[in-house]
Amino acid sequence: MSSPTGPASGLPVRMPRPRQPGRHRRPEPLAAPEGAPALVLAVPGTPAAATRSLAEEVVSIARSELPGLDARIGYLDGDDAEFPTLQAVLAHAAEERTARFEQAKAAGLDVKEPDGPVAVVVPLLAGPDSALLRRIRQAVMESRVAADLTDVLGPHPLLAEALHVRLSEAGLARADRARLFTVATAADGIILASVGGDEAVQAAGITGMLLAARLAVPVMAAALDQDGSIASVAEQLRSSGSQQLALAPYLIGPEIDPGLVEEAAKEAGCSAAEALGPYPAIGKLALAKYTTALGIAPQQPQGAPVR
Repeated sequence: MSSPTGPASGLPVRMPRPRQPGRHRRPEPLAAPEGAPALVLAVPGTPAAATRSLAEEVVSIARSELPGLDARIGYLDGDDAEFPTLQAVLAHAAEERTARFEQAKAAGLDVKEPDGPVAVVVPLLAGPDSALLRRIRQAVMESRVAADLTDVLGPHPLLAEALHVRLSEAGLARADRARLFTVATAADGIILASVGGDEAVQAAGITGMLLAARLAVPVMAAALDQDGSIASVAEQLRSSGSQQLALAPYLIGPEIDPGLVEEAAKEAGCSAAEALGPYPAIGKLALAKYTTALGIAPQQPQGAPVR
């Protein structure tokens, strides 16, 4: 028998352990606060069916990470019909918020007039491009809607992971460093191709260092929109001993003409991987920019572990 103070026989008794929060505990699910601003994805480039599909997949990923999220797509070069412009999307979001307030007021509910931003605009850009960011900022101003504009998605370790995956899909890199086999076409030098001039090259270089650590090969950033930049970096890599190069577009896709990547690969005399596209990390990073702007603190986006 046992007494209130312990086992009468002197044998140990298994006692229930208090539940402690820890890193192995499943995080509490997070949902978008009621009345939270919309996440508006600002999509650059010429609108097309493929661009729309990409953008819709990105916002779908963001919605799956934060239930209740109001996520919308605004095109920098839209036509307000099939592809709504950024200005039109922001104006519509403002009209809807005003309408909800008026309806609640008419129903006799004790509601306060909404304040704060109507939307948080997230540029669909991996790296800085001053010309495109200037146009996005101008579109937000011309909408006359209270909206916050976030920074671009990179640099970030998840983008290095995405680049690694795209290279492996093209047969230009091993998918797993731990496996003791080689890929016959694996590159021993990577050209990280960005757009946006010197600032973009510097930012891409940060992600390039992360990619180099994953692949254990040299990675150098170059600018697709600067004459001679790609060829110069290719020459530097070859002069340092790399013989089989690969071009990895540090781009999501819509921001440039796809022909530029093909021309750059020919200029460098190498194969090229696909652009980042709607890789899952893109949606997670867009959401992270949104939640950071609002002071919401969801679990930080995590990538696949490096093996």
